Amino acid sequence: MKELIDSGNLPKHIAVIMDGNGRWAQNQGAARVFGHRNAIKAVREVTEGCAELGVSYLTLYAFSTENWARPQFEVRALMELLVQSIRNELPTMQKNNVRLDTIGDMDSLPQSCQNQLAEAVESTRQNTGLNLILALGYSGKWDIVQAAKKLAEGVQKGTIKPEEINETLLNQHLSTEDRPEVDLMLRTGGDHRISNFLLWQLAYAELYFYKDLFWPDFRKEHLYEAILAYQKTERRFGKTGEQVKANGAK
Repeated sequence: MKELIDSGNLPKHIAVIMDGNGRWAQNQGAARVFGHRNAIKAVREVTEGCAELGVSYLTLYAFSTENWARPQFEVRALMELLVQSIRNELPTMQKNNVRLDTIGDMDSLPQSCQNQLAEAVESTRQNTGLNLILALGYSGKWDIVQAAKKLAEGVQKGTIKPEEINETLLNQHLSTEDRPEVDLMLRTGGDHRISNFLLWQLAYAELYFYKDLFWPDFRKEHLYEAILAYQKTERRFGKTGEQVKANGAK
């Protein structure tokens, strides 16, 4: 399947909602945490797959602001798993020239997670390959609100005039800052929604939902499947198909 992909028409930015860990575990008669632990291979697969193809940005929805409402033992296990996984995967990221970064409310995370993340981000800062972004303590609404607060502070201080506020300026104050908008969003688990993920950045993304696939079972072939579907889509961005074809012929 990989050989069918057009390397000249890759999505620059792929975002993933990694859904179905708990249900995957429950289907096997195990605790939900078992699913989270078995999801590490899927993260490795999608990261390696994107790096090998030449995708520039990969954002993974690792922990939302709403996830804090889950049972405390599950949240605690997720945080411990996050620290352990970053520590274990760092050598592989270095080997594959992957640059790690984060978006979200980092202050909401336990100090051990903040420390491990900061260390990994700093140690991979000079890498020039795939930009792997972990969305932690993140939600799309939170992102837009914190951007609005920054703009309001700028107006209050006199560094920003209200009439200067436009899409470009707001975009610069989002946690994603200068990163490109999402071209392709993937979601496993069977649900057809974006669950408060990158609301602004998904404005013109192509959405690909896997009907019968839980995240722990995700492999590179599933990534290729979504990219091939993406490459068959005509991206019009509000224009007509005729306009798109005319511009492509120039």
